[in-house]
Amino acid sequence: MATALAERGTEHDPGSAPPPITSKRDRISRAEGWRRRGPLLPALIFMIIVTQIPFIVTLYYSTQSWNLVRPGSREFNWLNNYVDVFTDSQFRTVALNTVILIVGTVVISVLLGLFFAILLDRKFIGRSIVRTLLITPFLVTPVAAALLWKTSLLSPTNGLVNWALSPFGLGDVDWLSEFPLASVMAELVWQWTPFMMLLILAGLQSMPKDIQEAARVDGATSFRLFRELTLPHLRRFIELGSVLGAIYLVNTFDAVYMMTSGGPGVASSNLPFYIYQRAFLGFDVGQAAAMGVVTVVATIILSSLALRLIFKSFSGKEEAA
Repeated sequence: MATALAERGTEHDPGSAPPPITSKRDRISRAEGWRRRGPLLPALIFMIIVTQIPFIVTLYYSTQSWNLVRPGSREFNWLNNYVDVFTDSQFRTVALNTVILIVGTVVISVLLGLFFAILLDRKFIGRSIVRTLLITPFLVTPVAAALLWKTSLLSPTNGLVNWALSPFGLGDVDWLSEFPLASVMAELVWQWTPFMMLLILAGLQSMPKDIQEAARVDGATSFRLFRELTLPHLRRFIELGSVLGAIYLVNTFDAVYMMTSGGPGVASSNLPFYIYQRAFLGFDVGQAAAMGVVTVVATIILSSLALRLIFKSFSGKEEAA
């Protein structure tokens, strides 16, 4: 009884610290929390099965010396596969090809997308038809697009590119053999420019028109209006398109496989195709798995940094700073 009275007196003591304020969220029971997370569990389980378990198996294979051509040669070799990857000169060449392919495709696609978006932002007769035609390349299946470029555009015998350049004395170029990486990049630019154009066009149409009209009234030229108002407004959309395009282009396989098969040599190979060659043509499962792990880790690091900058830009924290 005395203890209860003492606790009650302490509870009402005006000199003591007030009890902490608890929100409704803090009072939610653990069962209620799991009930709210329940609908997300199937998607989480599916993602773990599809992505994480294969990655763990790949990590295990990357520590094995396993070549399918030599039965019974499978053994644990610690991190020797990773040492071989970083000392492989062809892997460094292919990694450089991948960087050139991604950066070149993204930069050219963004510039062309910006140009077409500015054109389509103006009103003219047949704008809807032109917009549909410009979007079409992004809707073509990647394999079909690669075959189209290989057989109909870049063919050394009956390609449309050589036919168009024949009046200038350039109609006998074997593009896929002499410029393999540039040929693959041209096909990817053709396919990814509509995506960049749509994203930048959405940014243009979200720009307040009254600000542009006020700037024109003040005597701003078109170039200065683009440099001071339009381009800063489009910076977020350009960054988002560049990051998304780079993430998807890392996985490019079909264009390389269908157009050049990575040749001549490894002149047009990128990382996914080179890993495919090591695994299914060279039958070196352990080294191919190590290359895959290195590629995935590097992609995750770069993508996380880029996405963090993008989210920071869209949240407005960068402007506030």
